[in-house]
This record gives sequence, structure tokens and C-alpha cells, in this order.
Amino acid sequence: MNSNLEILEELGISKEVAEFGNKIILELEERFKAIDETAEYNQLKVIKAMQEAKVSEACLLGTTGYGYNDIGREKLEEVYANIFHTEDALVRPQITCGTHALALALMSNLRPGDELLSPVGKPYDTLEEVIGIRPSKGSLKEYGISYSQVDLLSDGSFDYDNIKKAINEKTKLVTIQRSKGYQTRKTLSVTQIGELISFVKNINPDIICMVDNCYGEFVERIEPTDVGADMVVGSLIKNPGGGLAPIGGYIAGKKECVENAAFRLTSPGLGKEVGASLGILPQFYQGLFLAPTVTASALKGAILAANLYERMGFDVLPNGTESRHDIIQSITFGKPEGVIAFCQGIQAAAPVDSYVTPEPWDMPGYDAKVIMAAGAFVSGSSIELSADGPIKPPYAVFFQGGLTWPHAKFGILKTVQNMVDRGLFDLKSIQ
Repeated sequence: MNSNLEILEELGISKEVAEFGNKIILELEERFKAIDETAEYNQLKVIKAMQEAKVSEACLLGTTGYGYNDIGREKLEEVYANIFHTEDALVRPQITCGTHALALALMSNLRPGDELLSPVGKPYDTLEEVIGIRPSKGSLKEYGISYSQVDLLSDGSFDYDNIKKAINEKTKLVTIQRSKGYQTRKTLSVTQIGELISFVKNINPDIICMVDNCYGEFVERIEPTDVGADMVVGSLIKNPGGGLAPIGGYIAGKKECVENAAFRLTSPGLGKEVGASLGILPQFYQGLFLAPTVTASALKGAILAANLYERMGFDVLPNGTESRHDIIQSITFGKPEGVIAFCQGIQAAAPVDSYVTPEPWDMPGYDAKVIMAAGAFVSGSSIELSADGPIKPPYAVFFQGGLTWPHAKFGILKTVQNMVDRGLFDLKSIQ
């Protein structure tokens, strides 16, 4: 019988790199066991939500045209509301991506004269144009909605004093980005998010607290709506789509917030009543069913990457032992060659387009060249094995995804091999 080492060698992984990886994996057994236990809990939570909604075979059938009385669409939104313990949810293929879902939630719940506050610092790059930090047609700024920001303190904690000062009579909505985006800050835990929401609500209980939940779903046993968030927003080509959803986004939360989003997505007077599912519901349902275990595989991959690259002497965030609150792993190389080598290693490990070599390019919505690696079954799906990073200081790469643990492991080993082959790292230095 051929050994794993033999087939890894056929795939370009040297015995030395494979053994380096396996040695660290053995040290992570207990941590991986805890991840599997969380995945089991969340898997049962999803099953419970589906059973409570009485999902039937008829729910897997699609509709066309206006999509009136689409039972599968309606039940799916009930399932999401059950999982997130919210009054309502909007889950649609017409929501094209995470940025679109966030823009939809903001634009539907803010009005001219309102102010949006981010108490966790700079938002993700693509939201800068949505807000109007960088001028763009149709931004919140163009509609007379102002923006205020309070940066995190140097230790990554909330600057409560300045948050209190920033909240005023115009403050309508507080946006909390759970994950780090292209920043080298810590991801926020659900507990931390709950503490921040409680602080804001004590000042003004009418302020809407929205959480950008991208990359965080099913990593913990609770979600931000369990600790007071009025809305959670995310993308179906990240965690909750389980790698099967080919498009889509969700907004779950208070009924009024979700209804506002539905009227903005379709039309005043129509709201959630229209929007054909077009035969896409089986992927949405089955992807959600698989999401907890897929997320666990991605989480294991992120932890392996952190421990490998930390041992190699690079700055990693989170570090190899920290608790995890999303699936993203950042590694800082300090020079562009490291970012490029890592991303090209991920691409070379892909099942799709493995022969393609990604290069940095000017992507819409970003202020610097970005390199992205994702040989995915769903284009741009970042729950599948992927990596990306802006080509600007501090030259950090952001790695995420992995539908299966074996693939996540292989992809990370491929990046290490790429670093070794290009002379960017010498394994002998740690042996």
C-alpha cells in the first residue's frame, strides 16, 4: 500500500516538509478534538433548526418568475432565524456577496441625517466605498449619512471612553466587524462583541447594533445575536454555505431590520414576497447542513498554518495557542515575495486551476494591488482553500478555508514547500 508520504512526494512535497508538518499536527491533537466537539454541537444545532422549521422535500424545489409562495425560500429563512435565534432572516441568491449584504443592511436601516459609527476601527476595504470614506457613486455619504470611527486601543481592546464621546443624537447604527479584514488586529470573540453591544445599549438602547459575521459563523457555539446584536450579516460563499452555495448572502436579526433590508433588496411594497430561488435551494440547504464540519476543517487548517509559520519565525495572528473566533489566519512576511510565494503555493494545491499562477493586480474596491489564490469549485469562495493579501506594508497574507482537513493540510504544506524552494526559508534553521 502506498503511504501518504509517497503521494505527497508525487504532489511536490518533500519528505522533510511533510515530516515537519506531521510533527506539529501530533502536538495539536487535543486542540483538534475540541474543534470537533464544537462542530458536533453546531451540527446538531443546524439539524434542530431544520427539524423545527419542518423542512420537507418540497422545500428543495425552486421557483421562477416572481417567486410568490416559495415555500423552500421561506423555510430556509426560518431555519436561519432558528440558528441565530432571531425574529427573522433574509437569505437570498439575489444578495451577490458579503459586501452587498452589508451594504444592503446599512442602506436599508439608515436615513439621511443619521450617523454610522464603527467602534472597532477601520472597516474592511470594500466597505470604504459603501460608506464613502473613499468617494464612490451611491455611497452612504452621497445620501447624507455621516460616518464616525473609534480605533481600537494599542492592545486591541475597545476604547470605551472615546466610544462614549462618539455616540451622539445622530448615531443610528453601530457596525462591528468581527473578523480582522486586511488588518493585523485580533478577531473579536462573541463574548467581546456582547460586552461592546451592552456598553452601547446602556448609552442608547435604540441604537441598532449590526455585526459583520463573515468568517465567524460556527467557529464558536454561540453567535453575536445570542449576545444582543440586532443584526448579523454574512456571505453564503463563506462559512454558512458549506462550499456548496454558489452565491448568496444573509441578514438575520430583528424583524424590522430584516424587513427594511427586504424592501431595499426588492422594492417598497414587495419586500420578502418576491425573489425566485431558481433551483438553487438544494445547495443552500445542504451547504448549511455541512457548514459546521466544513468550518471545523478550515479552522484546523488555520491553526496548523499558525503553528507552522510561527515555528518558522514569522509573525502570525492569531498565534499558535490563542483561542479562535474566525477561520482567518494572517502571516506577516515583511516583503512582497513571501506573500506571493504563499498565495502561489495555495493555488498549486487547488483541485481547480492548479496550473495557474496568480499575480498581484488592481482589483475593484481596493487601494493597492492584491494577489488572490483560489482554485475553487465556486469562484471566489473563501470557505474553500484560499489566500490573498494586499501588496503593501507590512506584507501580510490572509489564509482561510478548506472544505476538508486533508486538503487544508496539503495546501499549507505546499506553501511551506514553495517558501523552501524559492530560498525564502531554510528548514535546517529549525531542526
